[in-house]
Amino acid sequence: MANKYKIPETHPEFRLNKQHFTNSELRQVAYSFIKEGEPYEEKIGAFLLDWLKPTAYVEVYTSGSTGKPKKIRLKKQHMINSAIATSRFFDLPAGTTALLCLPAEYIAGKMMLLRAMYLGWQLDTVPPSSNPLDQVFKVYDFSAMTPFQLDNSIARLHLVRKLIIGGGAVSPRIKEMLSDIDTKIYETYGMTETSSHIAAKRLNPRKKKKSPRPFKLLPNISISQDERGCLIIKAPNILDEEIVTNDVVEIITYKKFLWKGRYDNVINSGGIKLYPEEIERKLNTELDHRFFVTSMPDDSLGEKLVLFVEDDFSEETLAELEKTISEMKSLSKYERPKKIYLIEKFEETPNGKIHRENTIKSKVS
Repeated sequence: MANKYKIPETHPEFRLNKQHFTNSELRQVAYSFIKEGEPYEEKIGAFLLDWLKPTAYVEVYTSGSTGKPKKIRLKKQHMINSAIATSRFFDLPAGTTALLCLPAEYIAGKMMLLRAMYLGWQLDTVPPSSNPLDQVFKVYDFSAMTPFQLDNSIARLHLVRKLIIGGGAVSPRIKEMLSDIDTKIYETYGMTETSSHIAAKRLNPRKKKKSPRPFKLLPNISISQDERGCLIIKAPNILDEEIVTNDVVEIITYKKFLWKGRYDNVINSGGIKLYPEEIERKLNTELDHRFFVTSMPDDSLGEKLVLFVEDDFSEETLAELEKTISEMKSLSKYERPKKIYLIEKFEETPNGKIHRENTIKSKVS
């Protein structure tokens, strides 16, 4: 791969905080953000400078939610191709007004900037926070948020026409709250290696179905499965080589799939395979606190199912949880946790996801 790369010029309709910038002007903006900007603007400036270097790639870090964050290289042309696919899939042409409320050090924030620059969007930036719409007083065509931001923005979602959610699962409680909202809201599937999402599904469809909705692939993506039932992604426009994931899926059609859970999270308890993510989806209908399901060694079962709940310890809370779970008809007898741990505060990754491994290590001896 040649090191030199001619950076495409920004789209004539591109606006950043109401101003158009060419590549050379954008470099000056980046310097001013780094020298005089707020902390979140410094991150934007650092990415813009990185992007404007005459290299064919940028170096980014994976999120670290399924292991230690690692540095990888993404081709700049692949990232632009990803932006074009997003534009086609969600019907977001030049002139789209968009809001950046995610940190620019992660792929989701970087891609919002690139989409604006090369699709000709009018992008406004606000500090990344848990309540990103609190200081917003105009309607945007498009934005991207985490599930946590979505949860805190329900009352002001009328300010965004189309919204994508990434970085974690959306609970049934939140989905229920979205059912009567006019904003078109989509849960996305993707990773840093694929320059953000490669598939999406509507969270608040007009036609309600009892069965789970599948993810639908973006343009120029094809999928298959390996012998474990895990997803393989082939996308020549955004990947040099196919990616074999650890995500167990059910392929519905060549364009649609259901996500079941992480292969490395599968629990073999007494010969029964349990998918923590499926169990968590069921528990989500009854539990209000943050929680996760995992396994611990067990002499008779090999692995036993356990539940971690973020709450102050009390015998009363523990008894209430045990009663609630015992009364849940949606759980099979194998899906009921053998032990519940109450943890005052979960360990987190730098971008706010629950760090399961560290939580278990730090709290359970």
